[in-house]
Amino acid sequence: MSRLNDLLMRLANSDPALAKDLKREVDALSGRRAFGLNFERHVPEAVELPGRPVRRGDKVRILPPRGSKAGGDDRLWRVMAVVKDPAGARLASLELMGDEHETAETLVDDLVVVAEFRDPIYPGLVSTGKVERGGDKPFHAVINAENYHALQTLLFTHRAKVDAIYIDPPYNTGAKDWKYNNDYVEGEDLYRHSKWLAFMERRLKLAKELLNPDDSVLIVTIDEKEYLRLGLLLEQTFPEARIQMVSSVIAQKGVARGAQYYRTDEYIYFIQIGASTVVPLVLPDEWALGKSKSGSGAAQGVVWSQLRRAGTNSLRVDRPGLFYPIYIDSAGPRIVGVGAPPPLQELRGSTPAAERGVEVVWPLRSDGTEANWQVSPEALMRLVDNGYVRVGQKNGNGYPISYLKRGSIQKIELGQVEVVGRHSATGQVIVDASDYEREFIPGTQWNIAGHDATYHGSQLLSRFLGSAKFPFPKSLYAVEDALRFFVAKKPRANILDFFSGSGTTAHAVMRLNKQDGGQRRSICITNNEVAADELKRLYDEGRRPGDPEWEQWGICDYITKPRVAAAITGRMPNGDPIKGDYKFTDEFPMADGFEENVEFFTLTYEAPLRVSSNREFSKIAPLLWLRAGSEGRRIDDVSSGWDVADTYGVLADLNHSEAFVEAVAARERISIAFIVTDEDRLFEAIARELPSHVEPVRLYEAYLHNFEIETGRSAL
Repeated sequence: MSRLNDLLMRLANSDPALAKDLKREVDALSGRRAFGLNFERHVPEAVELPGRPVRRGDKVRILPPRGSKAGGDDRLWRVMAVVKDPAGARLASLELMGDEHETAETLVDDLVVVAEFRDPIYPGLVSTGKVERGGDKPFHAVINAENYHALQTLLFTHRAKVDAIYIDPPYNTGAKDWKYNNDYVEGEDLYRHSKWLAFMERRLKLAKELLNPDDSVLIVTIDEKEYLRLGLLLEQTFPEARIQMVSSVIAQKGVARGAQYYRTDEYIYFIQIGASTVVPLVLPDEWALGKSKSGSGAAQGVVWSQLRRAGTNSLRVDRPGLFYPIYIDSAGPRIVGVGAPPPLQELRGSTPAAERGVEVVWPLRSDGTEANWQVSPEALMRLVDNGYVRVGQKNGNGYPISYLKRGSIQKIELGQVEVVGRHSATGQVIVDASDYEREFIPGTQWNIAGHDATYHGSQLLSRFLGSAKFPFPKSLYAVEDALRFFVAKKPRANILDFFSGSGTTAHAVMRLNKQDGGQRRSICITNNEVAADELKRLYDEGRRPGDPEWEQWGICDYITKPRVAAAITGRMPNGDPIKGDYKFTDEFPMADGFEENVEFFTLTYEAPLRVSSNREFSKIAPLLWLRAGSEGRRIDDVSSGWDVADTYGVLADLNHSEAFVEAVAARERISIAFIVTDEDRLFEAIARELPSHVEPVRLYEAYLHNFEIETGRSAL
């Protein structure tokens, strides 16, 4: 190595740029392990940024003429100047990057900005819409961005704060299922595996810094094409973690593999960091070790059904006699009585109050709509006396109540299903598939009906989006279950998915919140790449990436955002109520939606000088809000000099520091104060005046420093 270093020093005198590039490659090679996973880490990666304004100094590519499917000019050019011609068209003067001294002039509209991953970026966020049904609950975020740059952005907002990451990365099948440097990677590519590993390693290194080192988990799904290499990469990237792999059946019917065995399963890696543990949970019998599914009560027809009616004739006005109060002793919880159905014209609030320690439960949907129960008051109490009614623990939507229907009861009374006991507090029967009080950790072979990706991935997605298609969406319940074992005891967990695709992870987190009243937040990142089968049509129409007519068909705008919005509102993009019910852990109509909030963002690329001079505050404002917890009011304007919101404050004019400090001290929930100043002494003086529980952050020094540091990491 000493000889190489001497040669590099000599080269630096004549060609500093080349010497720097060579040193980078030498450092990458010298950092390789002698044993373990070896691959071409130095395969360069870049991303085109359609829609990003062209500025002097940018790296760009020249696009092919509209309507052409040719690859265009793959060479990189540097923008030396941008001017207007006499007709008003914007022209760019270009210089070819590299050793060749070539210049060109072209229309700015025929250029696309290129960011290599060794280049510094200074990101912002622009809101593209929101859905609010969750009151004062925190917001989920969906970010349209190249995920590497989005991860760099989150290092400013969420470094060491993420409790769980769930990702479903490209499987690298060789069938054009992912892109590297804007080109599909095909099976004949000799560097296919190296490109995939370099692609994954860069992102996993950033993900590692986002995860809470004290207690967090990374969950990665993969199939047989790359699971061996991924396993080695995970071991090298997370040497201190505990890693376990689960085999999960995702296609009961199997997927053809030519002359090979049908593929029925995929693999899930769980990378546990710090004190992370698999939480024992109350699970249905199909999860249990060493039990035959064919002998379970569920297989014989014992099913606990939701007491509140769903579907047709489910409103109070449809069956007034089935709208009545149920009295629940919260100490059980158990049903201690029922009331008479009030007249249809009478408000339910006129019903006499319950005794101390007893709560009144009505058949209400999550949006407050009055529904009805499945059985009459008299029939319900007979079921309670026989142990055929179950009351779950109270959550954000009240007490879940379920019961056994006639068919299940007959199975028990005929002796086809054994009653092995009764719950001491409630009297509810326990059958061989219904011991819901026993918590356990399942094994590493998951064959769960709810994890079938056809029925609960593709077909479920069609209920929300109609004819819009997305290839191979995950089962909603598979993602929900994988996360459940790690965030069940973390009701305010931060959960990240940077290969978000159709938005299943956000949907699953909302399901988890509904089940226990949690306020978990998801951040889902996906690009706006257009499906391969749409490209030809768009090119034929003369469209290009960045055109509104092109972008509307991208994954984020066409699939992810509409799916997440539909999940919350309970309505398809065309306004129709979503048909069908959710299944398994929590069964209720999909049209009920969720009491959640979400905001949609697009990542922008800002000029550092404009940021540091406070001219792009509106683009930086969402980052400050996300760092403070993405809840409550966001500070989008500080033209008055300062502002204080629910969880953070911003001081832009130090002449208002006294009023700012007083306002921060008056609000106990504020955890961060952002102070805009270039002077160390003034920043430190104001920081000393803040309450001890408030973190002072200096703008824009902390922001700029974060992304300048990350530039050095990107070179590898």
